[in-house]
This record gives sequence, structure tokens and C-alpha cells, in this order.
Amino acid sequence: MERQEPDGPDKDDDTTREAALRRRLRAGDRDAFAELYERHVRAVYSHALRLTGDWSTAEEVVSETFFAAWRTRERLTADGGSVKPWLLGIATHKAHNANRGLRRRLAFLARRPAPPPADDVADTAAARADDARRLAGVHAALRRLRRPDREVLALCVGEGLTPQQAAEALGVPVGTVRSRLSRARARLRALAEEDRDARHASRTHTRETDPATVLVALRLAEEHR
Repeated sequence: MERQEPDGPDKDDDTTREAALRRRLRAGDRDAFAELYERHVRAVYSHALRLTGDWSTAEEVVSETFFAAWRTRERLTADGGSVKPWLLGIATHKAHNANRGLRRRLAFLARRPAPPPADDVADTAAARADDARRLAGVHAALRRLRRPDREVLALCVGEGLTPQQAAEALGVPVGTVRSRLSRARARLRALAEEDRDARHASRTHTRETDPATVLVALRLAEEHR
């Protein structure tokens, strides 16, 4: 089910505020930019984290996204609804570039000798490692989707954009968004089946092919149908 936009006075107020924010941004109003940041920074960070799977990289994507938004503010159309799809479209592009850069850095580091072990900070390190494992599991599941499908899933399911808003963010037709979303759901179902069969066959599973991770993503997709 597609997420419905709110009706009534609240929707009218939001539309009026967003339209005013668009005009102020285009005019170079720095207070409007601060409002834009406060209103949408958490969504941009969450979206970047889903696409990159790395906290520090997501933070870099956030910085680059808002820098690019300010630098290209005149390209924002004067008419329209929320500016969130425009921002997330920029973030999607920046995350893709960051992933390419991260792969190059990891390839370089893989050729370097391992650093000496750090001092033991067991409690903090263990908690951080658990969070990192969960994040890596989610990211690994999403990485098994094609990039266009993964981006649409992150926008529509992760950030709750409608297909129309996701189309605006990515600069593609609405029909393309719908087909990518459908393909992502089908792929997640197939991955869940494959991982379940593999687990039954071997009685073990790796973090990369953890079926629970795939099924969580699948449930999110199903809720959005």
C-alpha cells in the first residue's frame, strides 16, 4: 500500500510552508537554509546510512548534500510540494559517489599491513561492534539488490516517499519507480527463499546472507504495498 499524504488543514499548512521555503531558498535566504537543515537533516542522514552502511561516510554524505543543495538552490523549482524529495535525490547521488570512493579506499587498505592492536576498551568496543554488525547485515541485504532498485526501496520504504516523490528525487518516470519497487520486493522474496534453503541444508549462515536481515527488509516492503 502506498503511503497516503495527510488531508485537511494540516496538509494545506505544510504545503504553504514548503512553497514559502522554496521561494526563500531560491532567493538565497540563509535562515531558510537553516530551517531546511533542521527539518530534513535526520532524513538525509538515515537515507545516506541505508545506502552506504557506514556512519562516518553517511555523515560526509549529509555534509555534501546540504552543501550541494545550497550551491544549486536556484535549480529548485519555485512551485511544488515538499523539498524533501529534492534533497534525497541529491543525497542518493552523493551516496553513490561515496560508495565508489569507499571501495577504492578499502582496496588500498587491503594492500597495507594490518595496524597494531589498540588498547582494550571492551565494553564500548563490544557495543559498537554489535551495532556495526546489525548495520552491516542490513546493508549487505540491500547490496544484493541492483543499485536502482536499492535506491527506490530506500526512498519509498526507508523514507516513506510516495512513488511520485521518489520519481522527482531520482529524475525518472513514476512508472519506472513502481517497476523498480516491485522488482526489489520480488528479489527480496527470492533471497529469503534462497537463504532459508541454504540454512536448512547447512544449519549455518553467514552475516552476509542472514535470512533474518532479508526478511526484515521484506516486511518493510510488504507494509508499503
